[in-house]
Amino acid sequence: MTLLRPTRRQMLALAAAMPAFAMPAAMRAELAPPEDGNPAHFRFKLGDKKITIVSDGWFPQPLSALGMNADEAEKAAFLEAHYLAGDELVAHTNHVHIETPEAKVLIDIGSGNRFFDSAGRLLSNMEGAGLDPYGVTHLVITHAHPDHIWGVRDDFDEAILPDAEFIIGETEHDYWTQDDLVNRVAAEEQQFVLGAVNSINVDGAEWTLAADGHEVAPGVRLMATHGHTPGHMSIMVESDGQQLLILGDAITHAYGHFAHPDWYGSTDTDPEATVATRRRLLDMAATDRIPVVGYHFPFPGVGHVMRDGDAYGFVPALWRF
Repeated sequence: MTLLRPTRRQMLALAAAMPAFAMPAAMRAELAPPEDGNPAHFRFKLGDKKITIVSDGWFPQPLSALGMNADEAEKAAFLEAHYLAGDELVAHTNHVHIETPEAKVLIDIGSGNRFFDSAGRLLSNMEGAGLDPYGVTHLVITHAHPDHIWGVRDDFDEAILPDAEFIIGETEHDYWTQDDLVNRVAAEEQQFVLGAVNSINVDGAEWTLAADGHEVAPGVRLMATHGHTPGHMSIMVESDGQQLLILGDAITHAYGHFAHPDWYGSTDTDPEATVATRRRLLDMAATDRIPVVGYHFPFPGVGHVMRDGDAYGFVPALWRF
């Protein structure tokens, strides 16, 4: 497989300059929001574990986040066929709260008030779901991009969940905290680096630096899924013979990255590793029939992976209310 490999600078520059393929709003899959909002959580069980998906909100992404290496006309046709906007992507933010007999694990902490106005709602949405944010015993950070870690600091730059164990991949930690990284990246990346460093160095957080296979709590372990960032981690949850794969940003688009696994985006650090990791996860989930949670999938982001020739399809889970 041959991949086009634009430079990181080219990726970020193109992210802000992609042509728009607009379509009438009536053709989109989006529905008008109600005046009083909707519940921002969803619950189910996995064996003896209680799983709650909690939203941090949503934010727009450029089309380049879906496929830097895709033909633009093909991508536009794909989006239109799936009733999706042709001028931007809508990224939901699906956090997973895992309650076990021994622990309460939260996957990622969102962006707080430092990113988009439409995001940063995780803690209030947890309270709305009847979950005590300050009862979290383990906070796992899949990677140090803004929408996953910037919410770790409160308005006084102190750790927002001071009683939790803070866990991040050692490779991820070492990448962002290497000496003088901010002055060795493109100007467009410097804000990401500063935000990651400030978040990792937040007062009151002692980090557990984890490797592949690290057990966060019984039945909750980390999986190295590098590519999107150098030390990205996904999470496998197991209980009573059942499994749930929490993808993080290893796969970010519930339609495009299933139908076109070789497409990679402007925020993928290593395109070739991103594609290899994505194909490995899709194959594993399809073969073993493991349900997945996608962080940026349409809320609540839970479903199955269906094999479709050399590609895949996303099948939303069927709920019994």
